[in-house]
This record gives sequence, C-alpha cells and structure tokens, in this order.
Amino acid sequence: MAVHDHPHHHLGFRFPSRRGAGTAPASADGSAAAATATRAYVFAGLRLLTGFVFLWAFLDKTFGFGYATRSGKGWVDGGSPTEGFLSGVAVGPMESTFHDWAGAAWADWLFMLGLLGVGLALTAGIGLRLAAVAGTAMMALMWMAEWPPARHLSDGSASMSTNPFADYHLVYAAVLVTLATVGAGATWGLGKAWARLPFVSRNRWLL
Repeated sequence: MAVHDHPHHHLGFRFPSRRGAGTAPASADGSAAAATATRAYVFAGLRLLTGFVFLWAFLDKTFGFGYATRSGKGWVDGGSPTEGFLSGVAVGPMESTFHDWAGAAWADWLFMLGLLGVGLALTAGIGLRLAAVAGTAMMALMWMAEWPPARHLSDGSASMSTNPFADYHLVYAAVLVTLATVGAGATWGLGKAWARLPFVSRNRWLL
C-alpha cells in the first residue's frame, strides 16, 4: 500500500507548485507597482514640503509675519529682503560683492521672484527643471555668502561653521535636482497636464 501511495503524494505536491509558478509573476508585478507608487508619493510629499519652504520664505519676507522678518519690516512696508542678510556677510571671497548688492532693488526683485517662482513650481508640480536651475543658483549664492569652509570670520572670530562643505543649502539644491530628475510633479501635481501642453511638448526644458 505504501508503494502505491507514493505517486499520489507526488502528484499532490505538484499541483500547488504549478499554481504557485503561475501566480508568482503577478505577485512580483504587484509588489513592483506598489513600490513604484510608494516612491511617487514620497517624492510628491517631498516636493510639496520643499515648495512650502520657498513659499513661506517669500510670504514672510513680503509681509513680515514676525518670524524671520519682523512685523513692519516686510517688503510691502518698504523693507529690503536682501539688505539684512547680504550686508551681514562677514566671510568668503564674495564678501565685498555681497555688501555692494545688499539692498539693491534688482537684487531684491530677483531674490523674491526666485523664491516665489520656485515655490509655485514645486507646489504645482510644473516647470521643475527650471525650478531646479533657479533654486540651485540661489542656494549656491547663499552657500557662498555663508562660506562654510571658513573657520574664522573676517574679524578673526570663530565662524561657528558646523560643516566645511555640506550644509542645508546644498541639501536643498540636491532635493531640487532630484525632484526634477524623477518627474515628481506627476503625483499630487499638475505635471502630467503640463507636459501635454503643446509649447511644453516642443520645449522639454520647461518640464
């Protein structure tokens, strides 16, 4: 009896193995799709958070909400968004240049338009490539203004730099480039609709 039962046991084990082989690819496809969707949501969330950073900086400097910009010192009140920061630069190869730029109308407008443009692009999920270029240029200039490599300021006092190279300006720049590279505007944004517009289709640098 035992001898006759062996073939039946083998057959019994073969059926589940064949069913498993048929469903494994579907399961793998489902897992890959879920992972792709998760990455899209993560990048979309990062895009929105970063957009809020730029938009809040613009709004606070414009209206003086009492955070980084004191009440009554906003741009609409006649204050300069660049004067305080650039005039306070105390280190680096562009120290005197930044002092010359401080409070200049063209510098104020470029800085504020940059904050607004990058913030709106990230929030809406459109023009991420332009936002990455503009935002990276802004972050590079701000990095140079703080000049993290220096251990001492021009007056000889300690710079209090926490890292000689990697600071939050470089992190923001890397985030902007990453968001543009992965096309993060397609999820929770208008990226797909923007990409279908005729003038965008003809000029891919507008994506």
